[in-house]
Amino acid sequence: MPNIKSQIKRLRQAEKRRIRNKSIKSEVRTYIKKFEAALSAGNLQEAENLFTIVQKKIDKAVSKGIFHKNTGSRKISKIAKKLAALRASSKETA
Repeated sequence: MPNIKSQIKRLRQAEKRRIRNKSIKSEVRTYIKKFEAALSAGNLQEAENLFTIVQKKIDKAVSKGIFHKNTGSRKISKIAKKLAALRASSKETA
């Protein structure tokens, strides 16, 4: 435990930020899991709706500095690729 006043404040701030970052990362992971569940169920409409939500959540996390810019882009690209594959497979069956 620090003795210096400014370091005590820094410790409090770091803890607040850690909790905020953790909750936002967890929320992003939860939405990605929901998206992948919709994909595996073959529900294209729900997957498209969840894709826009996930994309927005990831972009917001990047803007707050929780994810690096490239990490956010990589995550969005990965789920977009999965959505495109589902669209292609649904067009083949139709």
